[in-house]
Amino acid sequence: MTKKKKRTVPLRLNILFFLIFLLFSGMILRLGIVQIVYGEDYRKEVERTEEVTISTSVPRGKIFDRNYNTIVDNKPIKAITYTRSASSDQEERLETAAKLAKIFDQDTTDSKEDQEALEEDLKKITVRDKKDYWILTRPEKAEKKITKADRQKVLDGVMSEDDLYDLQLERITENELKEITQEELKVLAIKREMDSGYALTPQIIKKDNISEKEFAFISENLDELPGIDITTDWERNYVFDKTLRTLIGSISSSEEGVPQDRLDYFTSREYSRNDRVGKSYLEYQYEDILQGQKAKARNITDKSGNIIDTEIITEGKSGKDLIMTVDVELQQEVEKIIEEELTAAKKKSGTALLDRAFVVMMDPRNGEVLSMAGKQIKKDENGKTVIDDYALGTMTSSYTMGSAVKGATVLSGFQSGVIKPGSIQLDEPLYIKGSPPKKSYQTMGNINDLEALQRSSNVYMFKTAIAMADGEYRRNKSLPLDTSAFSVLRNYYSQFGLGVKTGIDLPNEATGFKGRDVTPGLLLDLSIGQYDTYTPLQLAQYVSVIANGGYRMKPQLVKEIREPSPKDNLGSVIESINPEVLNKVEMKPQYVERVQEGFRRVMQEKRGTAYGYFMGADYLPAGKTGTAQAFYDGPNKDQFLSPTYNLTLVGYAPHNNPEIAFSVVVPWAYDKASNSHPINNLIGRRIMDKYFELKSEQSKEGIEEGVGQPENARELEEAE
Repeated sequence: MTKKKKRTVPLRLNILFFLIFLLFSGMILRLGIVQIVYGEDYRKEVERTEEVTISTSVPRGKIFDRNYNTIVDNKPIKAITYTRSASSDQEERLETAAKLAKIFDQDTTDSKEDQEALEEDLKKITVRDKKDYWILTRPEKAEKKITKADRQKVLDGVMSEDDLYDLQLERITENELKEITQEELKVLAIKREMDSGYALTPQIIKKDNISEKEFAFISENLDELPGIDITTDWERNYVFDKTLRTLIGSISSSEEGVPQDRLDYFTSREYSRNDRVGKSYLEYQYEDILQGQKAKARNITDKSGNIIDTEIITEGKSGKDLIMTVDVELQQEVEKIIEEELTAAKKKSGTALLDRAFVVMMDPRNGEVLSMAGKQIKKDENGKTVIDDYALGTMTSSYTMGSAVKGATVLSGFQSGVIKPGSIQLDEPLYIKGSPPKKSYQTMGNINDLEALQRSSNVYMFKTAIAMADGEYRRNKSLPLDTSAFSVLRNYYSQFGLGVKTGIDLPNEATGFKGRDVTPGLLLDLSIGQYDTYTPLQLAQYVSVIANGGYRMKPQLVKEIREPSPKDNLGSVIESINPEVLNKVEMKPQYVERVQEGFRRVMQEKRGTAYGYFMGADYLPAGKTGTAQAFYDGPNKDQFLSPTYNLTLVGYAPHNNPEIAFSVVVPWAYDKASNSHPINNLIGRRIMDKYFELKSEQSKEGIEEGVGQPENARELEEAE
């Protein structure tokens, strides 16, 4: 029997099977790698998660006065926002804008404010906006603006698509733009706001005068309005209207957003471009404190950039609150007094240039500012005379202050050794070759330093300055002086805060003007406050140094930072801002005490220049009057450099334990001596009476002031 031949699989087929096995093994391995190793990455590619900062509905911190009266609050308002997804296109935004326009048109109860807001929105529309809209809504007509030759240039690389679009824009005529109806302009105004936002960042579309009907209708139809949402926004509410407005400053609008010149600074601190920020003064200075902590959200988007879901990570939190040192009740009373005295003075002869007055009141023991008030007479847009807040001028405008600075001159003389307490000098007209006589308002004969301050002798100061400049007065002879005395005298003045920044916690403080001419006669003018210029705030700091025994305190407007206030309550204290001694004057205590006695005599003894206005004051005032012959440099350019007089007054009380110091500055009070009036003294007496009156009332009500603060600057220095 023949054996059957054993069948075998051909080698080639084995090789083929082996290759197929390897191929399938590789595919399985690859699938495993994709699923296990790269699966999460692919999932994220389809479903992207991005953390963004929400910039709406986070109110700024409130601002309170020293007695916890609310000065600046936040008023909630309804708002409609639009959040642009990464995949949103022009057509989608146009469709949404058209729907919103119809909703707004349905409300037939439009108020005057609604119409004004609409007009403002329409004014923002540019010619470019209209041309873009025309191309978007009239595609067939727009296509005809491009020729085949233009298209070929793009294909040939001679022209870019952007250049082609610009060419299309240029060829749209004015008549064609007139085709856009008023209703279309309303749609365009809304779309323009939608376009101005950033991807995934809510942009406020409307917040002014949203009616209940509009708000309700939109909330019910959000599914048909992609990207649209409703929320609660806020705006600043100034409880006391214009009081302190210029010092509080302003914030940017949502349209302005972050200032372009500080964009990098703010974006590095997680601000959005459309965030409202402090633009000036207190709002600017304390921006980091007042700005709220914005809500954090996680946006989940698909691979096309459409938002699938939003998850809130952390809730938003209002900004921290500021407690100011200012007493708003005193501030209002001071402003009222200034307005009344300005109005009364303007009725007198020679007051055509008079348009402003300033008062600064501060605690000389710790530098806390209780009132910074300024008023300015203006014409409004209708030509009507109004009196506006100009508190800002107390630190940003400067004037020659006259005899009020003589206390610093006497102390400079003491310290330089050219005079000593009790030194007697002859008050007589000085006849210097080549110049008019320089004299006091009356010839006083032999007087000492106390009488020189009490009666306001110019000549005593002149002779002190001459001695400091190594000069020798000889009648009708020239008066050569060492011009370095200008710097020496100014250096002494600076120890009191005159001619230097006071250090107040606000930006843009002025330092005043230092005369450059060193003609000898001008040194004499400097010694009586009729050459360099100083701010009303500097003048208040100067008299505070004399009041507290020689300590220059940093003026302080904010005393506490607190957590956001719960409803009808105050938040806990985060930080108490302690008083700061900037320097101690380099003079013997008895020198300062001597000037304090001279200032006491000014207001409490019969020959004092302010005695007639302060006699009988039971709070024991001390101070110094000032009158400066000046030249007008105000807003009326036709009267530039016209001769005029500035009036000033500085003081403190009680003289034996000062708790309040003040400066009054009234520039350009009258044109010539025969038209003089005592507005500075009238304001000074009234504000001091009011301070002690309010103090008595507040004490009865149990309001504690200065809790935790040192009683005086010397204690503070010892504590440090």
